[in-house]
Amino acid sequence: MKNELDSKFLLQVFEKIRTNGDKKEDQYHLNGIVAYTDLDGYTLFIEDKNCKLQFGFHNQYHFDYETNDHFHTFEKKLKQIDKEYGAN
Repeated sequence: MKNELDSKFLLQVFEKIRTNGDKKEDQYHLNGIVAYTDLDGYTLFIEDKNCKLQFGFHNQYHFDYETNDHFHTFEKKLKQIDKEYGAN
C-alpha cells in the first residue's frame, strides 16, 4: 500500500512536536509521538510504538508498520497534533 502524506504537512507537524514536545536527549515527545533527526539534520524520523516514518532529502519518505490500522492510528495522531497546536 502506498501512503501519501504531504511533505509540507510532515515538516509542519515535526516542527510542532519539536516546539511543543518534551525534549529527552535528542528526541522530542508529544502525544505519543517521538520526533528526531539524524546527525546532519537531513533525515527526520517521526514514530509511535507501531509505526515509523523516515522523511529525507528530496521529500522521499518511507513508512514501517505491520498493519493498516497501525498506519491509520499514526496518521490520526499526526493530524491531531497539527490541529491541536495550530499555527506556529
